[in-house]
Amino acid sequence: MGRNEEALKILCDVYDRDPDHPKTVLEQKEILDAIAIETLHGQYKWRNIFKRDEVQTGHRVLLAYGMQFMNQVGGINLVVYYVPSVLQQNVGLSRNLSLILGGCIQICFVVGSFYPAFFSDQSGRRRPMIWGSAGLGICMMMIAILLSFKGKSNEAAASSASVAFFFMYMLIFGASVNCIPWVYVPEILPLHARAKGSAVGISSNWIWNFVIVMITPVIIGRLQWKAYLIFMCTNLAFVPLVYFCYPETANLTLEEMDYLFTNKEKSAVKVSKELRAERKGKQRNASFVTGAEVADTEKGANERSIEHLEQSNAPAEKR
Repeated sequence: MGRNEEALKILCDVYDRDPDHPKTVLEQKEILDAIAIETLHGQYKWRNIFKRDEVQTGHRVLLAYGMQFMNQVGGINLVVYYVPSVLQQNVGLSRNLSLILGGCIQICFVVGSFYPAFFSDQSGRRRPMIWGSAGLGICMMMIAILLSFKGKSNEAAASSASVAFFFMYMLIFGASVNCIPWVYVPEILPLHARAKGSAVGISSNWIWNFVIVMITPVIIGRLQWKAYLIFMCTNLAFVPLVYFCYPETANLTLEEMDYLFTNKEKSAVKVSKELRAERKGKQRNASFVTGAEVADTEKGANERSIEHLEQSNAPAEKR
């Protein structure tokens, strides 16, 4: 606050527009309105972190906490920390083979992480969390089913087949639930509570990391294949949780994020869907108008180069 002229100059530089251009004026107004709402009650303190206010800060902090909770309670550290022991004890492989396969399984984590690195903005946040949690749940279910044949004639074949689902689990996790929570937490939080809210969200990750790491050897040793059913249930439970409670945040501005939670008539999930649909419609219309304007300009600019025509996505006219 108090440096409006500097902020306006930065907006002009970013958009390459004059201060009185409609886009610059609108952006400035949205930012100032958001700041006014978020700082309505003065400096934000820790005791206010879960209080309901105009932008539903408490609700959004809980969403951040829950997102990092999902990152850990799906059973990832059962695989990351203990997969060699699991392959040796539950699957029945030798120690050397378990260590080699454990290393290969960890590589799938890295391979899967390339997907969100390049496509997270196109695929969004909700969809990878939904299909990722569903895929992780199915992998845990299949591991439990295949390991349940222990002591039967087909034990060796079934146990060996379960190894494939450890690979699949790590690949899916790397492509979805691994990266999305770290992006989603700062996106969902309002500006005035972003630092404190992110601290709460990330604390969830490490608290539940500790819990899972401590209980995994116990439940694997006592429950054997049934332990995987616990993580099957948690992962499948996350699917409706994300679908009904978590709005899409990809490609939305900070001011639009506040708008999602200030609409008292509709849920944030529904407002997000409507906002994104409206934006896609505007982008299609803008593309159509831009193409028409470029085509008109071509009539009076015979010297325009072919390279420039390709960049502007306008069809070349026959001269």
